[in-house]
Amino acid sequence: MALEFTTLFEGQQSGLKVIFPDTGAAALARRDWGETPFRVTDLGSRATGIERKISEADEIFLLVCPSSVEVETVEKLCELAGDRPVILLIPQLEDVSIVGIGYAARQLRDRFISTLESVYYFRPLDDVVVLRSYPSPWLVFLEKEDGYELIAEQGQKPMGEALDILVNNALKGEEDDSNQPQPKKGGIFASMQSFLKALSQ
Repeated sequence: MALEFTTLFEGQQSGLKVIFPDTGAAALARRDWGETPFRVTDLGSRATGIERKISEADEIFLLVCPSSVEVETVEKLCELAGDRPVILLIPQLEDVSIVGIGYAARQLRDRFISTLESVYYFRPLDDVVVLRSYPSPWLVFLEKEDGYELIAEQGQKPMGEALDILVNNALKGEEDDSNQPQPKKGGIFASMQSFLKALSQ
């Protein structure tokens, strides 16, 4: 997927640097992709910091699958990049078990994670899908018996308690079907197919 994503930068690939979280992933990409017009590297290590991985010739940074383990290094990369764009492909920076839920985690979210702009976001949850395709607003879909229904459009990313409130408000007016047998769900692929069908209507 990362290699396919690089084609979006046609004409700028000589200034593109694709960065993987670790040395092994970067080495595999170099082996599998062969010769490329862009450079492939990793986020560095304790011995080799991110400062030594970037140069003035770099114009765009594409960071592939960064996790919450690398969040401080990702923040440092964004600082070093200055006005140059840093694109995070499939980031997973908010793992509560690693980042935590206390004061330090809140500081990290306020200082860095909250400054990131989600350009494309798709997250299926239990009976709910949160979607965004920039510059459109955040969309919340609720799964019904006959497909997915758009229940909210938001300027900010709906999450946690705010998302629960949206779903509960949408369910308030519905009849209580608790005594009716519920249709068997078809699994994640059937659910995804149903959602994509609802989007195309």
